[in-house]
Amino acid sequence: MPKTVIISGGTDGMGRATALERLARGDRVTVIGSDPAKGKALLAQAASPDLRFLQADLSSIAEVERAVKHLHDTHDSVDALALFANRVSPKRRESAEGLEFTFSLYYLSRYLLSHRLIPLLDAAPTPVIINVAGVGNTAGGIVWEDPQLTRRYGQIRAQLQAGRANDLLGVAFANSAGSKARYVLYHPGFTRSGTSHQNPLVRATLKLLARLFARPVPDAVRPIVGWIDQPPSAPLSAIDRGREVALSLKTLNPADAARLAAYTENLLQST
Repeated sequence: MPKTVIISGGTDGMGRATALERLARGDRVTVIGSDPAKGKALLAQAASPDLRFLQADLSSIAEVERAVKHLHDTHDSVDALALFANRVSPKRRESAEGLEFTFSLYYLSRYLLSHRLIPLLDAAPTPVIINVAGVGNTAGGIVWEDPQLTRRYGQIRAQLQAGRANDLLGVAFANSAGSKARYVLYHPGFTRSGTSHQNPLVRATLKLLARLFARPVPDAVRPIVGWIDQPPSAPLSAIDRGREVALSLKTLNPADAARLAAYTENLLQST
């Protein structure tokens, strides 16, 4: 039975590979991305009427909301939502709404898509949300006194904070969203999915390391493809490179998850 799949950040790397794999299985796939040229290239490669590209800058709350409205207007249900969108920012920059870019793209877009698409997900028989980040990694955390990193920004600090925020997003969603969708937090590990780092020396180094040590993209997306076909039975699953993560891990603390959810809702109401 064909599935309806939405993929954020689906024009590159693992998102692109997941889109093509699900199309090959007969699914209807909508890919959300910011680059129209990459979207056009993906449409040309797939050459399938079952693939749609939705252009949106997912670092912008308004753009995410526009994408959500489009999906509600064009879909009766969604079987799977796969969340990949992320981009490293060496220097602090802000979204259209004045929020820290990494927080907005890597975490807030995933929060909004997860929650705003609940009606479509719950209209499907066995819906699943797959959030591809870094669960199992305990480095970093929410900078509660300054989540927008206005004082001490660093690209690694921003990435780690947003990664831990996604961990807590999964916990809060499973505990309180009231959806039947299963939530999967997935850390694929170092993967040959390309890099968009702005520094050419760093980019070249990462490419070399990827050739030597990274997992091939097909290996990394195989579990995702499987979860779309058969979602886990538990409301929340956390998988770090093929191993289940104990939900008692400190980075999956329910109190912190509730605190971040409250902060996020207040932020959305005031933005």
